[in-house]
Amino acid sequence: MWLLALVILADSTRSFGVPLAAAETLRVTEVGAGEPVVLIPGLFGSAFAFRELGPRLARAGYRAVVVEPLGIGASARPEHADYSLTAQADRVAATLDRLGVTGAVVVAHSIGASIAYRLAYRRPDLVRAVVALEGGPAEAAATPNFRRAMRLAPWIKLFGGVALVRRKIHDMLVRSSGDSSWVTDAVVGGYTAAAAVDLDATLRAYLAMASAREPERLEPRLTEVRCPVVLLLGGAPHHDGPDEAAVAKLHERLTTFAVDTVPGAGHFIYEERPDAVVAAVDRLIGGRGAAGGW
Repeated sequence: MWLLALVILADSTRSFGVPLAAAETLRVTEVGAGEPVVLIPGLFGSAFAFRELGPRLARAGYRAVVVEPLGIGASARPEHADYSLTAQADRVAATLDRLGVTGAVVVAHSIGASIAYRLAYRRPDLVRAVVALEGGPAEAAATPNFRRAMRLAPWIKLFGGVALVRRKIHDMLVRSSGDSSWVTDAVVGGYTAAAAVDLDATLRAYLAMASAREPERLEPRLTEVRCPVVLLLGGAPHHDGPDEAAVAKLHERLTTFAVDTVPGAGHFIYEERPDAVVAAVDRLIGGRGAAGGW
């Protein structure tokens, strides 16, 4: 029965592009039926990254919808586009409008959470609740470390190209995990597959993200987020999630906010403990307590 369920879910998975503007097409992957749960990956994520979480949500009775922001995963990578997090949130909103999705629980990883927060106050009709996986209220699409790394972008192809990217992604995944046994060669290949298709376009998109300017700051607008927000943090030692100051900002400004720690997990909670993410969605959908039972 378990194998049959997996086969049925695999057959029911759909992946397609949603064109929004010239050269701006977002890739959507969905599986399951029921209450909508929208998944937004982080900077180095994709629908592949949710290959375990999506089917688990579907088996739990949800419609899991992965929306890959512009420049991420298999979505388009135009060089001259607005890669601000605000623009990304508006693109996700336009995509959900096309799909007829409203009142979704939005599960977002890392920088994807900052897109989710913006989506929540800009289009509250689309967001029932937010589950932020290691994601704070970032004010820019790229961290200072990422911007520094992008200064070396012209040299990446010269010093190894895709092979170098795969090594760096492998090291990052291992370093950021509580239990890195999930980081296999096949997984690293999946995480880097889209970049390998056109490395030049990927690097140009990342450069554009690194230089993107936000039209408005997020922190003052957090008070406009009226839906429940739950922040899941990995309990294993790592340095990639939001710091104490970022969590304090969420506590101070959000109307309904809770933090939960996932023991043993690192930055990639959806890889190491997808069950904890499904449980968080269940509690929010159930509506028990101020923030779904927290």
